[in-house]
Amino acid sequence: MNTVARRGASSPRELARIGDRISFVYLERCTVHRDANAITAEDTDGVTHIPSATIGTLLLGPGTRITHQAMALLGECGAGVAWVGEHAVRYYAGGRALTRSSGLVEAQATAWASRRTRLDVARAMYRLRFPDEDPTWRTRQELLSMEGRRLKECYKREAARTGVPWRRREYHRDDFSAGDPPNQAVTAAAQCMYGIAHAVVAALGCSPGLGFVHSGHERSFVLDVADFYKTDIAIPAAFDAAAEGEADVAARTRRLLRDRIHQTGLLNRCVRDIKNLLGYDGTRDTDTTDPMRDRVTLQSDGDRHVEAGRNYGGEIIW
Repeated sequence: MNTVARRGASSPRELARIGDRISFVYLERCTVHRDANAITAEDTDGVTHIPSATIGTLLLGPGTRITHQAMALLGECGAGVAWVGEHAVRYYAGGRALTRSSGLVEAQATAWASRRTRLDVARAMYRLRFPDEDPTWRTRQELLSMEGRRLKECYKREAARTGVPWRRREYHRDDFSAGDPPNQAVTAAAQCMYGIAHAVVAALGCSPGLGFVHSGHERSFVLDVADFYKTDIAIPAAFDAAAEGEADVAARTRRLLRDRIHQTGLLNRCVRDIKNLLGYDGTRDTDTTDPMRDRVTLQSDGDRHVEAGRNYGGEIIW
């Protein structure tokens, strides 16, 4: 009997790089299915085809249903999938890694396991946010204070630029509509950035939970990454959306943010920043004999790696 499971899985090199993909696609009140290598969204207006390998993350809003075949296709393509609540303010699920290498997650775990290197990476993260300051000798408390001041100054600056009235940041977890329009826009922008960051983190094979600034949450590293771009991409887009009016501010924020992510090449930047922060150059993943083949190794003494798939019983490994 023919089944979808009999199809061969695509090689990572046959798929679109995460940096070349659409940052996110938001769908609501539709049924998501598949047609060959595309997913389809069917609603009262008809059927829309979306090439699956071009999606960074798929945000499924209220009223959506998705078939098993569509999820299998998205998983094979390494796309992130999130079931989100009204106005995309909740995130429920992540996707499969686009890479099949454990190199980046091993580099992440190594840096995270030591308190010293964990602080080193946290300082490097703040260096991305404050390119004109040297956080080398800053304590964690000093870094947090720097971040707090940076956000307050950003809100004040964007309010002055757009003419949008701003009192203070308010986030109502269980009632999105309780906030004023600029706060709704900032919340919508932040949640989109978290979804995008999660898609990149998952596609690279990193652990979402091993954070260097944030801690104690299953998406700590995702929150770390999303915060790199908060003041130069997310918050400006939110204030621009709020300046256009109060109606549909969340949807307008998502559209503006999507355009700016494409214009700034954010996905490529995000991939590059994560690799640089973790000191990862990918040399261990290279298979010069067959670049299309998955590389699986066994760990030996002295941090040596030998090829898997063979028996080393009684053999001395040098």
